[in-house]
Amino acid sequence: MASSSSSAPLTAHAWDALGGDPALLARVSPVVRPGVLEARLPVRELARACVGACALAAAELAAVRGGGAVPGVTVDDGAVAAAFTSERHLLVDGRAPVTFAPLSRFWRTADGWVRTHANYPHHRRRLLAALDLTEGEVPAVEAALAERSAMEVEETVYDAGGLAVALRTPEQWAGHPQGVAVGRLPLVERERLDAARARAFPRADAGRPLPAAGVRVLDLTRVIAGPVATRTLALLGADVLRVDPPGLPELPDQHADTGFGKRSTTLDLVTGRHLFEELLASADVVVTGYRPDALDRFGLSPRALAERRPGLVVAQLSAWGGAGPWRARRGFDSLVQAATGIATTEGVPDRPGVLPAQALDHGTGYLLAAAVLRALTEQTRTGGTRVVRLALARTAAWLTESRGAPSEGAPAGVERWLRERDSGLGRLRYALPPVAFDGGPDDWARPPGVWGADDARWC
Repeated sequence: MASSSSSAPLTAHAWDALGGDPALLARVSPVVRPGVLEARLPVRELARACVGACALAAAELAAVRGGGAVPGVTVDDGAVAAAFTSERHLLVDGRAPVTFAPLSRFWRTADGWVRTHANYPHHRRRLLAALDLTEGEVPAVEAALAERSAMEVEETVYDAGGLAVALRTPEQWAGHPQGVAVGRLPLVERERLDAARARAFPRADAGRPLPAAGVRVLDLTRVIAGPVATRTLALLGADVLRVDPPGLPELPDQHADTGFGKRSTTLDLVTGRHLFEELLASADVVVTGYRPDALDRFGLSPRALAERRPGLVVAQLSAWGGAGPWRARRGFDSLVQAATGIATTEGVPDRPGVLPAQALDHGTGYLLAAAVLRALTEQTRTGGTRVVRLALARTAAWLTESRGAPSEGAPAGVERWLRERDSGLGRLRYALPPVAFDGGPDDWARPPGVWGADDARWC
């Protein structure tokens, strides 16, 4: 183990992308643990940077609200590694989680490889329909894909509303129109829409409040990256209400892993519009995790939200970014790894590989939370409705462009960063939050509850 008072270059890059004061980087102290998150690409450094930037943004906002100096931040590689693989460490009444479904994997095609994602039942149905299959056993899918080219599979499955991406090298992705478009985006897009008055947080009578205490967050995200961001905001004191469509349940283990600190409700944005507008009327932050423009028909574009609720922070997350021919495509961490060349880099000549964690999801999640926290801080100074946008593919570009030293030595065990507690879902074992600063929280105030079981109202 080694510690350092200086900030790593990737942390400095992330903090700059968030618009942070570079002088505050001296507040970050990493605890380096060799061997964790081993990969050819600098996954450990990226994970440390994302968590470090998030913790620093939290510490900065805590100082704004409570007065005094920005507290010191500690980024422990062990805690970061446990958190970045939190879905693997989850136990529900001793049962290990279900992560990837049988049809979510790499498959050989007639000319290469393709990656599919079929964890959700509707995506599985669409994949099978695209392949003209009536049953979904692995051998049948394997045989169907072996007869087609990877590009044919990619386009056919996409046209059917499913999810499949052909394996590409980094060079192929760099020349792809979507790779070019993503490369032109900043790591964190930040925009001020209007001149809404400055945010005024109530001062604490004594002590330092949690950075996001009293902040109301509407969480319209799914899967991992968005829920990781809002789980982090909940850790920091926010009242987070996750809102899902009633006919599209979340995967139970995924919800258990990312639901800490939050409440969960279901709401049809058409028939329940009046309820959503009541929530919006006193919300401070809206976080969305759908494709660009997918929610615009519900009046959820940033400008439409700003007109009804000036002074909001609107945080948008997507897979492929807001520009390029793939901007409207669905995507997941595993698919982005395959498309951008990460799977080629991490693989061997005759088989693609994967990162040691779903680092694009988790890393982007912590960056998204950091962007929200920094937007809240900036609002206290200059006001304005703020919009922040991040994309898994842009985080992937940052990873592939970065350089880091090889991680050597035996990996640290994660047991010290795991805890157990009772919940409405059963006895949970879970990874502790990695976001740590002097005087900050070390665990969530509440465990996850049953998906969709809460009322559509603020606490």
